[in-house]
Amino acid sequence: MSEQNDVILDASPGGLATILINRPELHNAFNGEVVEQLADAFETVRTSNCRAVILRGAGKSFSAGGDLKWMRAAGHYTKSENENDAVKLGHMLKKLADLPMLTIASVQGACMGGGCGLVAACDVAVARKDAKFRFSEVRLGLIPAVISPYAVRAIGPRWARALFATGEGFDGVMAEKMGLVHYTVDDENAMEEMLEYLVKLAFQTAPGAVAAAKELVDDVADRPITEDLIHMTAKRIAAMRASDEGKEGLTAFLEKRKPSWAE
Repeated sequence: MSEQNDVILDASPGGLATILINRPELHNAFNGEVVEQLADAFETVRTSNCRAVILRGAGKSFSAGGDLKWMRAAGHYTKSENENDAVKLGHMLKKLADLPMLTIASVQGACMGGGCGLVAACDVAVARKDAKFRFSEVRLGLIPAVISPYAVRAIGPRWARALFATGEGFDGVMAEKMGLVHYTVDDENAMEEMLEYLVKLAFQTAPGAVAAAKELVDDVADRPITEDLIHMTAKRIAAMRASDEGKEGLTAFLEKRKPSWAE
């Protein structure tokens, strides 16, 4: 286990990594230092042999978004300083979204503003039914600009317009209905069971295929089905069939055994 101040990265030899925002007394609100530490943690797991990453918040909340002291200080920044600060947040979220392995958000308590951005940037999100979500920026005279690419992709432009413009709060059940989270659970025991289930699924998949599948979604989303798209997808499946993983997976299936990556 390695501890970097307010972010703790725990990577097991078996390939499961947990990244914990560890500011429970502040409901895991983040500032510039936390953004940098999260970016460093994502970069560390990107270059590791991890098969799955769970993103969590310590204590009662997942993340209340921006730290009040951080936002207050930003009020005295120049326009250029504010832009540079926001770019760092954007790069951190991109590192999370681009991780080649399965990423899972585990959400309880408050999940506000930038916390919603972290959830939207993960592949799978699990939330307590009583979790409290809000794109709260307009209540502060701001907009959820940097997290918007991930949030809009998760919930669609119709819900995004409504929630970005009103700052309305909603619970985990509603978050599941709109697509911000995939699964809701009643309590902590059910959360751990769901996380165990998802991690088990991750360890039954081929690592290279997972990375390629995630890239595939990004590359075909919202594109018209043209001859170019047909040929692009055909080339990708052909490449995977010819890959070591593709050959091993097919051979294992025909031989009625587990492939080398399955546990």
